[in-house]
Amino acid sequence: MVGTGPGAADLVTPRAARAIRAAEVIAGYKTYLELAGDFISDSQEILSSSMMQEVQRCRQAIDAACQGRRVALICGGDPGIYAMAGLVFELARRAVQDGGTMPCIEVIPGIPALSACAAILGAPLMHDFAAISLSDLLTPWELIEKRLHAAASADFVMVIYNPKSKKRTTQIARARDILLNYRSADTPVGIVSAATREAESVEITTLDKMLDANINMQSTVIVGNSNTFAWNNRMVTPRGYSGKYNLG
Repeated sequence: MVGTGPGAADLVTPRAARAIRAAEVIAGYKTYLELAGDFISDSQEILSSSMMQEVQRCRQAIDAACQGRRVALICGGDPGIYAMAGLVFELARRAVQDGGTMPCIEVIPGIPALSACAAILGAPLMHDFAAISLSDLLTPWELIEKRLHAAASADFVMVIYNPKSKKRTTQIARARDILLNYRSADTPVGIVSAATREAESVEITTLDKMLDANINMQSTVIVGNSNTFAWNNRMVTPRGYSGKYNLG
Protein backbone atom coordinates (compact mmCIF):
# COMPACT_ATOMS: atom_id res chain seq x y z
CA MET A 1 0.00 0.00 0.00
CA VAL A 2 1.42 3.31 -1.10
CA GLY A 3 0.42 6.77 0.11
CA THR A 4 0.54 9.39 -2.62
CA GLY A 5 0.14 12.50 -0.50
CA PRO A 6 -3.00 14.64 -0.56
CA GLY A 7 -2.69 15.84 -4.12
CA ALA A 8 0.21 17.09 -6.18
CA ALA A 9 2.78 14.65 -7.50
CA ASP A 10 5.64 16.62 -5.93
CA LEU A 11 4.37 15.60 -2.48
CA VAL A 12 4.80 11.88 -3.18
CA THR A 13 7.67 10.64 -1.04
CA PRO A 14 10.71 9.08 -2.79
CA ARG A 15 9.98 5.72 -1.18
CA ALA A 16 6.39 5.77 -2.45
CA ALA A 17 7.53 6.79 -5.94
CA ARG A 18 10.03 3.91 -6.05
CA ALA A 19 7.35 1.42 -4.98
CA ILE A 20 4.93 2.60 -7.67
CA ARG A 21 7.56 2.43 -10.40
CA ALA A 22 8.69 -1.05 -9.31
CA ALA A 23 5.21 -2.58 -9.25
CA GLU A 24 3.91 -4.93 -11.92
CA VAL A 25 0.30 -4.15 -11.02
CA ILE A 26 -1.12 -0.78 -9.96
CA ALA A 27 -4.47 -0.70 -8.16
CA GLY A 28 -6.39 2.30 -6.94
CA TYR A 29 -9.26 4.72 -7.12
CA LYS A 30 -9.11 6.36 -10.55
CA THR A 31 -8.54 9.88 -9.19
CA TYR A 32 -5.52 8.75 -7.17
CA LEU A 33 -4.14 6.93 -10.18
CA GLU A 34 -4.38 10.16 -12.17
CA LEU A 35 -2.53 12.05 -9.43
CA ALA A 36 0.24 9.45 -9.46
CA GLY A 37 0.39 9.34 -13.24
CA ASP A 38 3.97 10.66 -13.39
CA PHE A 39 5.17 7.43 -11.76
CA ILE A 40 3.07 4.94 -13.76
CA SER A 41 4.20 3.42 -17.08
CA ASP A 42 2.34 1.77 -19.95
CA SER A 43 4.00 -1.56 -19.12
CA GLN A 44 2.17 -1.86 -15.80
CA GLU A 45 -1.24 -3.47 -15.43
CA ILE A 46 -3.81 -1.02 -14.06
CA LEU A 47 -6.69 -2.04 -11.79
CA SER A 48 -8.82 1.09 -11.63
CA SER A 49 -12.09 1.40 -9.73
CA SER A 50 -14.61 4.03 -8.76
CA MET A 51 -15.63 5.47 -5.42
CA MET A 52 -17.38 3.04 -3.05
CA GLN A 53 -15.56 0.03 -4.55
CA GLU A 54 -12.90 -0.22 -1.86
CA VAL A 55 -13.51 -3.87 -0.99
CA GLN A 56 -13.33 -4.99 -4.63
CA ARG A 57 -10.17 -2.90 -5.15
CA CYS A 58 -8.39 -4.42 -2.16
CA ARG A 59 -9.42 -7.97 -3.06
CA GLN A 60 -8.06 -7.55 -6.56
CA ALA A 61 -4.77 -6.27 -5.16
CA ILE A 62 -4.53 -9.15 -2.67
CA ASP A 63 -5.37 -11.74 -5.35
CA ALA A 64 -2.64 -10.37 -7.62
CA ALA A 65 -0.12 -10.37 -4.76
CA CYS A 66 -0.99 -13.97 -3.87
CA GLN A 67 -0.13 -14.88 -7.46
CA GLY A 68 3.40 -13.68 -6.76
CA ARG A 69 3.06 -10.36 -8.55
CA ARG A 70 4.40 -7.09 -7.15
CA VAL A 71 1.36 -4.86 -6.49
CA ALA A 72 1.09 -1.21 -5.51
CA LEU A 73 -2.29 -0.27 -4.05
CA ILE A 74 -2.38 3.51 -4.22
CA CYS A 75 -4.18 5.57 -1.58
CA GLY A 76 -4.57 9.29 -1.12
CA GLY A 77 -2.66 10.83 1.77
CA ASP A 78 -1.37 8.09 4.08
CA PRO A 79 -2.68 4.51 3.66
CA GLY A 80 -2.95 4.10 7.43
CA ILE A 81 -5.10 7.21 8.02
CA TYR A 82 -8.70 6.82 6.80
CA ALA A 83 -7.45 4.80 3.83
CA MET A 84 -6.92 1.21 2.69
CA ALA A 85 -4.32 -0.29 5.04
CA GLY A 86 -6.81 -1.53 7.62
CA LEU A 87 -9.15 -3.04 5.04
CA VAL A 88 -6.27 -4.88 3.33
CA PHE A 89 -5.22 -6.47 6.61
CA GLU A 90 -8.83 -7.39 7.45
CA LEU A 91 -9.31 -9.09 4.09
CA ALA A 92 -5.92 -10.80 4.26
CA ARG A 93 -6.64 -12.17 7.74
CA ARG A 94 -10.00 -13.50 6.60
CA ALA A 95 -8.42 -15.14 3.55
CA VAL A 96 -5.82 -16.88 5.73
CA GLN A 97 -8.53 -18.06 8.14
CA ASP A 98 -10.31 -19.58 5.13
CA GLY A 99 -7.16 -21.48 4.16
CA GLY A 100 -5.64 -18.99 1.74
CA THR A 101 -2.05 -17.83 1.59
CA MET A 102 -0.72 -14.76 3.33
CA PRO A 103 0.68 -12.17 0.93
CA CYS A 104 3.62 -10.00 1.92
CA ILE A 105 2.10 -6.64 2.85
CA GLU A 106 4.15 -3.48 3.22
CA VAL A 107 2.59 -0.17 4.23
CA ILE A 108 4.48 2.76 2.72
CA PRO A 109 3.56 6.02 4.42
CA GLY A 110 2.46 9.09 2.56
CA ILE A 111 1.80 12.69 3.58
CA PRO A 112 -1.58 12.80 5.34
CA ALA A 113 -4.05 15.57 4.60
CA LEU A 114 -3.84 16.85 8.17
CA SER A 115 -0.09 17.48 7.82
CA ALA A 116 -0.35 19.11 4.40
CA CYS A 117 -3.29 21.29 5.44
CA ALA A 118 -1.67 22.29 8.72
CA ALA A 119 1.44 23.44 6.86
CA ILE A 120 -0.69 25.48 4.48
CA LEU A 121 -2.52 27.14 7.39
CA GLY A 122 0.60 27.85 9.46
CA ALA A 123 1.05 25.93 12.71
CA PRO A 124 -2.35 24.85 14.07
CA LEU A 125 -1.27 21.39 15.27
CA MET A 126 1.55 22.41 17.62
CA HIS A 127 -0.27 20.92 20.61
CA ASP A 128 -2.43 17.85 21.20
CA PHE A 129 -5.05 17.25 18.53
CA ALA A 130 -7.72 14.76 17.52
CA ALA A 131 -8.77 13.71 14.03
CA ILE A 132 -12.45 12.86 13.51
CA SER A 133 -14.23 11.90 10.30
CA LEU A 134 -17.82 13.07 9.91
CA SER A 135 -18.61 10.34 7.39
CA ASP A 136 -21.29 8.08 8.85
CA LEU A 137 -21.19 5.59 5.99
CA LEU A 138 -19.17 3.15 8.10
CA THR A 139 -19.44 4.69 11.59
CA PRO A 140 -22.76 5.34 13.38
CA TRP A 141 -23.46 9.05 13.77
CA GLU A 142 -24.16 8.55 17.49
CA LEU A 143 -20.57 7.39 17.96
CA ILE A 144 -19.22 10.31 15.93
CA GLU A 145 -21.16 12.75 18.12
CA LYS A 146 -19.78 11.06 21.25
CA ARG A 147 -16.23 11.51 19.96
CA LEU A 148 -16.89 15.15 19.04
CA HIS A 149 -18.08 15.87 22.57
CA ALA A 150 -15.11 14.06 24.11
CA ALA A 151 -12.47 15.76 21.98
CA ALA A 152 -14.06 19.20 22.31
CA SER A 153 -14.42 18.94 26.09
CA ALA A 154 -10.72 17.97 26.37
CA ASP A 155 -9.72 21.13 24.44
CA PHE A 156 -8.04 19.23 21.62
CA VAL A 157 -7.35 21.03 18.38
CA MET A 158 -9.66 19.13 16.03
CA VAL A 159 -9.01 17.99 12.48
CA ILE A 160 -12.27 17.18 10.73
CA TYR A 161 -12.12 14.83 7.76
CA ASN A 162 -14.99 14.22 5.31
CA PRO A 163 -16.94 17.23 6.58
CA LYS A 164 -19.53 17.43 3.84
CA SER A 165 -20.68 15.88 0.56
CA LYS A 166 -23.63 16.25 -1.79
CA LYS A 167 -25.64 13.79 0.29
CA ARG A 168 -24.22 14.58 3.73
CA THR A 169 -24.95 18.24 4.43
CA THR A 170 -26.12 18.36 8.05
CA GLN A 171 -23.21 16.69 9.86
CA ILE A 172 -20.84 19.67 9.70
CA ALA A 173 -23.54 21.97 11.10
CA ARG A 174 -24.19 19.56 13.95
CA ALA A 175 -20.44 19.30 14.63
CA ARG A 176 -20.14 23.09 14.75
CA ASP A 177 -23.04 23.29 17.22
CA ILE A 178 -21.40 20.68 19.46
CA LEU A 179 -18.09 22.55 19.41
CA LEU A 180 -19.80 25.82 20.36
CA ASN A 181 -20.75 24.17 23.66
CA TYR A 182 -17.04 24.03 24.54
CA ARG A 183 -15.30 26.73 22.44
CA SER A 184 -15.81 30.45 22.10
CA ALA A 185 -17.49 31.71 18.94
CA ASP A 186 -14.29 33.47 17.80
CA THR A 187 -12.17 30.29 17.91
CA PRO A 188 -10.05 30.22 14.72
CA VAL A 189 -11.04 27.67 12.10
CA GLY A 190 -8.94 26.83 9.05
CA ILE A 191 -10.51 25.27 5.95
CA VAL A 192 -8.33 23.88 3.18
CA SER A 193 -9.98 22.37 0.11
CA ALA A 194 -8.20 20.39 -2.63
CA ALA A 195 -4.90 20.81 -0.78
CA THR A 196 -1.84 21.09 -3.06
CA ARG A 197 -3.97 20.71 -6.20
CA GLU A 198 -4.66 23.35 -8.83
CA ALA A 199 -8.06 24.15 -7.32
CA GLU A 200 -6.67 24.60 -3.79
CA SER A 201 -8.54 27.10 -1.64
CA VAL A 202 -7.69 28.28 1.87
CA GLU A 203 -9.80 30.20 4.35
CA ILE A 204 -9.30 31.15 7.98
CA THR A 205 -12.52 32.04 9.72
CA THR A 206 -14.13 31.59 13.14
CA LEU A 207 -16.23 28.87 14.68
CA ASP A 208 -19.44 30.87 14.57
CA LYS A 209 -18.95 31.78 10.89
CA MET A 210 -17.41 28.57 9.54
CA LEU A 211 -20.62 27.39 7.86
CA ASP A 212 -20.48 30.44 5.59
CA ALA A 213 -17.26 29.09 4.06
CA ASN A 214 -17.09 26.74 1.09
CA ILE A 215 -16.82 23.28 2.66
CA ASN A 216 -17.01 20.14 0.54
CA MET A 217 -15.77 16.55 0.38
CA GLN A 218 -12.28 17.71 -0.57
CA SER A 219 -12.07 19.98 2.47
CA THR A 220 -10.18 19.43 5.69
CA VAL A 221 -11.35 21.57 8.59
CA ILE A 222 -9.05 22.40 11.50
CA VAL A 223 -10.67 23.91 14.61
CA GLY A 224 -8.35 25.54 17.10
CA ASN A 225 -8.27 24.98 20.86
CA SER A 226 -8.76 27.65 23.52
CA ASN A 227 -5.25 29.07 22.91
CA THR A 228 -5.16 29.02 19.10
CA PHE A 229 -4.90 32.43 17.45
CA ALA A 230 -4.97 33.82 13.92
CA TRP A 231 -2.10 36.10 12.88
CA ASN A 232 -0.88 37.41 9.54
CA ASN A 233 -3.34 35.18 7.70
CA ARG A 234 -2.01 32.16 9.54
CA MET A 235 -3.42 29.91 12.25
CA VAL A 236 -1.16 29.17 15.25
CA THR A 237 -1.59 26.98 18.33
CA PRO A 238 1.06 27.79 20.97
CA ARG A 239 3.04 24.83 22.29
CA GLY A 240 3.46 26.46 25.71
CA TYR A 241 6.90 28.04 25.40
CA SER A 242 5.70 31.47 26.52
CA GLY A 243 4.67 30.04 29.88
CA LYS A 244 8.10 28.51 30.49
CA TYR A 245 10.56 30.85 28.77
CA ASN A 246 10.94 34.55 28.20
CA LEU A 247 10.09 35.10 24.54
CA GLY A 248 10.31 38.88 24.78
